[in-house]
Amino acid sequence: MQVALINTGTELLLGDVHDAHLAFIAREIFPLGLRIDERRTVPDGQAIRHALGELFSSCEILFVTGGLGPTSDDITRDIVADLLGLELRQDPQLLASLRQRLEARGIKWTSSIARQADVPVGAQVLPNENGSASGLYLKPNVNPRLASPHLFVLPGPPRELQPMFRASVIPILRSIAQTPAGIERRLYRIAGMGESTVEETIGEKVLAIPGIELGYCARPGEVDVRIIGESEPVARADGIIKAALGLSIFSVSDEPLEEVIVKLLANRNVTLAIVESCTGGLLAHRITNVPGASNVFVAGYVCYANQAKIDMLNVDPELIVKHGAVSEPVACMMADRAKRHARSTYALATTGIAGPTGGSADKPVGTVYIALATANETTGKRLFFPSDRETFKQLAAQAAFDLLRRKLIGG
Repeated sequence: MQVALINTGTELLLGDVHDAHLAFIAREIFPLGLRIDERRTVPDGQAIRHALGELFSSCEILFVTGGLGPTSDDITRDIVADLLGLELRQDPQLLASLRQRLEARGIKWTSSIARQADVPVGAQVLPNENGSASGLYLKPNVNPRLASPHLFVLPGPPRELQPMFRASVIPILRSIAQTPAGIERRLYRIAGMGESTVEETIGEKVLAIPGIELGYCARPGEVDVRIIGESEPVARADGIIKAALGLSIFSVSDEPLEEVIVKLLANRNVTLAIVESCTGGLLAHRITNVPGASNVFVAGYVCYANQAKIDMLNVDPELIVKHGAVSEPVACMMADRAKRHARSTYALATTGIAGPTGGSADKPVGTVYIALATANETTGKRLFFPSDRETFKQLAAQAAFDLLRRKLIGG
């Protein structure tokens, strides 16, 4: 079945908001044998009408997100009803529910809020347990005089759309989708290898398997490998990928590296401290985004200035003078002192030159030292990531986490 997605909202095209819907919806519908064939992002206003008019005749399932709120730019509901020649009628139950929701939250009622209780005749209301704007489902050719697809009109905020999608949209899709037997999708998340290296390692062998679709997605410090196909060829490809990439695969699901780290620490009943200079707290930020981090993460120190390294963790000032703050000896002492100070099982340290200035012939911009302190030893590693400051920090953080991961799994 041909599936399309329209994301509405001028804020998306201005770059004020990042689109989170494509990835979510694509993952959710894949097990049903559905894939998004086309995605469009359009501003608020009549561009919505134009996109809907074009896609009504070219797809069988259409998702539309955004524009269901109470303000003057929220016109998706009105455009859908007008295009389909359907009258909008106020739903008394929705209206009462809206009043109760706002009253419970101490929010003043305004007349414009009542617009969210307007429903096109023939539409099924999709409840919103996390917001005020209900979703809508309209069957194909809901107006017999006009051709239209299965149409799902959904709220824009991800925290509202995602629970609604799982609770209300997926059951409807199951009843209409023709799920092919035996189609599988597998994901492999790989750390410490570039996209071209990954492809060189596995690409030719995997693509030699008939019926396999192979794809890659590169991010700072990691590469995702995706395979799609029937069970038997997918199993063959799986064997090739795991044998070739081995310990470089940190996950076979959507979990990020920091979530893998937290789980490994928890399973081993050990703890972690982090001391950061060049990454400025990024490692600690990522770790504390993971539920359950409080069980394994003891402390984080951001020692950006040399004096802070001395004052906070008693790093030897003579070591800094002799080797420089960006050096393996200083990184190792930072990790060792953090582990002792926090009384943790492990400690990670980062110190480097993010640039664009501050480098030298011996230590050019992009140089970073990562150190890992364990119960028995403290080791350091020099890496080179010449890039912009933000990407440098992401690459350094990823490398530090992967160093710890490999230690925890014995690699």
